[in-house]
Amino acid sequence: MYVGGAKNSALKLMAASLLAPGRSKIHNVPDILDVDVMGQLLERLGCTVAIAHPQDADPTRGLISGTVTIDVPQELKWEAPYELVRRLRASIAVLGPLVARCHRASVALPGGDAIGSRGLDMHMRGLQELGARVWIEHGQVVADVPDRFAGANLWLDFPSVGATENLLMAAVLAEGHTVIDNAAREPEIVDLCQMLISMGARIDGISTSTLVIEGVSSLSPVEHTTVTDRIVAGTWAFAPAIAGGTVTVEGGVHAHLDLVLDKLAASGAEVTDHATGFTVSSDKQLKAFDVVTLPFPGFPTDLQPFALALASISEGTAMITENVFEARFMFAQELARLGADLRTDGHHAVVRGRRELSGAPVVAHDIRAGAALVLAGLAAQGTTTVAESQHIDRGYPYFAEVLRSLGADVERMNIL
Repeated sequence: MYVGGAKNSALKLMAASLLAPGRSKIHNVPDILDVDVMGQLLERLGCTVAIAHPQDADPTRGLISGTVTIDVPQELKWEAPYELVRRLRASIAVLGPLVARCHRASVALPGGDAIGSRGLDMHMRGLQELGARVWIEHGQVVADVPDRFAGANLWLDFPSVGATENLLMAAVLAEGHTVIDNAAREPEIVDLCQMLISMGARIDGISTSTLVIEGVSSLSPVEHTTVTDRIVAGTWAFAPAIAGGTVTVEGGVHAHLDLVLDKLAASGAEVTDHATGFTVSSDKQLKAFDVVTLPFPGFPTDLQPFALALASISEGTAMITENVFEARFMFAQELARLGADLRTDGHHAVVRGRRELSGAPVVAHDIRAGAALVLAGLAAQGTTTVAESQHIDRGYPYFAEVLRSLGADVERMNIL
């Protein structure tokens, strides 16, 4: 099966288009709800947005991604409304570009998945160090700057992806030299840097923890192709490990998932790399392995629910440590409804594997938990019903259809 463009990159690339008046095109954009919401947000800011996906979508042939065309006006609106921002955490990414272009912005405090606190302190402090006034008022993050941002030396307390993106997009139009130390290094950050460079930005240190930006006075619109979604690729890598069988992931980049694939191989799965992706096979109970989530290149927090699900049917005991989002273990209580033997304590979960799970009604609290519950349901005896499954559609194009193409017995149902 094929993996399309990365949700966590495409949304930020759409926000980055605000930095340059004119028409930008972003290719390989996944056909998911979050892209539609970001498009609506950009339209509220004065852009004209056209989202074109394949008319005859076919996940088995890779026809799952499309193109977003964004016409950005010379004069942008600078207020991002609550009714859209509350639906999409990534909408905070418009903050830096709006202040850089309009010298002011008002962005509602964002919503998104219920996976824990994701404070904006680093975003706000970094913008202040670049010369802006930033405060929270009536549920809005408000910022203004008299003229251009001024280059500065910025240090992030934690390599936050969101803060790195916002400060990077602010700094490319700043006057002078900006250094972002302890920056995030995820492939999605690299993708954003590459698009910004194509627009005319000057950025050094890409893929390292220190980004050096020489500000420019203006940027130009571009065409850019979104990087492959490593989290979707990782999800399909876990699918045969959890439910059995063989899955070939076309478009999956092994280097983006080195640690994940190494752990699957060490647990007893067969992992084969090839020119256009990789294949994972499993026909037996795998051995349990420990997981510690960390920023890239560590084990991704977005794949932790799949590791937890796999541990529940593996041989032995696993310790899962969550260091990024403290509420990720809301998923554990749903997995326990399927019969998993686990307990959580703070940011640790201990899972004792068993031969099989039993189907039950469960609830998806976020994108990755929902997808992991579906895969766990495939490994369970009986029927599993995953409620609130609309969360899955925010991150996975044609999730049920892809699973059916792989031979899984999965139905999407409307239950009143």
